Amino acid sequence: MARVLVTGGTGFLGAYCIIQLLAAGHEVRATVRDLRREHDLKAMLRQAILRQGGAGDRADQVALFAADLTIDAGWKQATAGCDYVLHVASPFPGRVPKDENELIRPARDGALRVLRAARDAKVRRVVLTSSFAAIGYGKGRAGTFTETDWTDPGDPTIQPYQKSKTLAERAAWSFMKEEGGALELAVINPTGILGPVLGADLSTSTHLIKRMLEGSTPGCPDLWFGIVDARDAADLHLRAMTNPAAAGERFLATAGHFMNVAQMAQTLKDRLGGSARAVSTRQLPNWLLRAVALFDPEVRSLLPELGKQKNATAAKAQRLLGWNPRPPEEAIIATATSLADLNLLKS
Repeated sequence: MARVLVTGGTGFLGAYCIIQLLAAGHEVRATVRDLRREHDLKAMLRQAILRQGGAGDRADQVALFAADLTIDAGWKQATAGCDYVLHVASPFPGRVPKDENELIRPARDGALRVLRAARDAKVRRVVLTSSFAAIGYGKGRAGTFTETDWTDPGDPTIQPYQKSKTLAERAAWSFMKEEGGALELAVINPTGILGPVLGADLSTSTHLIKRMLEGSTPGCPDLWFGIVDARDAADLHLRAMTNPAAAGERFLATAGHFMNVAQMAQTLKDRLGGSARAVSTRQLPNWLLRAVALFDPEVRSLLPELGKQKNATAAKAQRLLGWNPRPPEEAIIATATSLADLNLLKS
C-alpha cells in the first residue's frame, strides 16, 4: 500500500477521497488550512465511514498537516515520503468575487506549489482536480465536449471561477513540460459534484439542491449542468493515481447526459413525491433573468450560459480506467435524501 497526501481534506470531494483511500488500505495524509479543524474533520470522516458500514476508527489514522495554497510553508512537510498526491484543494466560492485574482492566485499558484513540493519529495504521480470549467465555457461554447476541449481564459464572457480553473490546469501542464522529470501528472475534470453530503458544511453544488428542496428558488433558469456523484469522482481519482494509462492524461468526470435545472427539479419531484412538494419546476424566462441581472451581480454572472445546451462524454475514463459512474439522477436523489437524513433542511 502507498502513502498518499490529499490536499483540501475538509472539502466534499477531498473527504470522499480520504474515505476511499482508507478503505483501500493506504496510509493517508491530508492538508487543512487550520489544524484547529482536526477534531471536526475526523468526526465527520468517522461518521461517514460508519454510515458506509466501515470501521469508524480508521479516521483517526489520517495525519493532518497545515498548508495554505497561498504560501509555501507546510508543503515540504506534507509531501515528504509520499508516493502519490491527490491535489483536490481549490477555491470554489458561492459568490462572484469583485477581484478575479481572489480565485486565480490560490488556484494557479497553489497547484504550482503542490507540484514543486511533490517533485522535490520524489512523489510518483500527482492527480490534479481541475474542472469541466476548464473545458466547456466561453463565447458560443455549446454542444458535446471531450478532453481535447479547453475554455479560453481570455474570453471576456467567462467567470472568474472558470478562468481560475483553466489557468491553474494550464500552469500545471506547463510545469510538467518544463520541470516534470520523473514526476507524473494526471488530471480529473469533474462536472457538478453531488452525492451524499457528509455534514453541515455544504459544497457550492449541493446548495442548489438544498435551496430547491426548501422552496427558496422561484423557478428554473435555462442552465445546463453535468453531474457526477462525489463517490464516483473520488473513485476516478484513485484509478488515475495508480493506473499506468492515466499518466499525462486528463479525464472528464461526468455521469451520462447533462441536465437543465428544470429536469433536476422534476427528478426530485418524481423520485421523492411529497417530500419535494416545495420544489418549483417553473421555467424562468430568459428575459426575466436579464432584467433581474441589472440589479443582481450573481444573476448577471449566469447570463452568458443561458440556453446553452451542453453535454460531455466520459468515454475516455471508461475506456482507459474502467470507470463506471452512477446515473446523474441517482446522485441528485442521494444528495436530497442525505440532506434530509442529517436534518440540514429548513422546515
